Amino acid sequence: MSSPDHLPMDPIAEARRQWAAHGWEDAADGMAAVTSLMRAHQITLARVEAVLRRYGVTFARYEVLMLLYFSRTGALPMTKIGERLQVHPTSVTNAVDRLESAGLVRRTAHPTDRRTTLVELLDHGRELAVKATKELNAEVFTAPGISPEGVTLLIATLAEMRRHAGDF
Repeated sequence: MSSPDHLPMDPIAEARRQWAAHGWEDAADGMAAVTSLMRAHQITLARVEAVLRRYGVTFARYEVLMLLYFSRTGALPMTKIGERLQVHPTSVTNAVDRLESAGLVRRTAHPTDRRTTLVELLDHGRELAVKATKELNAEVFTAPGISPEGVTLLIATLAEMRRHAGDF
């Protein structure tokens, strides 16, 4: 008997079977792949957010903190953050607003370009980024739920998909 947390069958496999049975055999594998990817995203995001919730940040805000953490000076223009994270400027503004309110970053004027606003990582933000990363590494990134070989294959497969979409 299965536990209450587990379904007795794979609903995506059943959807694939139904897809094929209804005459969409040529699209059934693609549908199953996309649906599986979206479900895996939900699972992974839930694991990541469970760790980050302890620090009062979302994954989007954590990404901004880590981008600043990895930068040479600990500061980047708002536009550069959006480009590197591949998100809309409104999303960057929202994340930076929240991080600034929490005392993790601050906006400063660019020293040579008055049109540019820099986002600077503060000491508290740096400390939070390091602590959260240690926990993410221990609880999520070193054990993502698939074998090391599967991780390598997944990275290559998703890189192919991203390349095809024009990510790089």
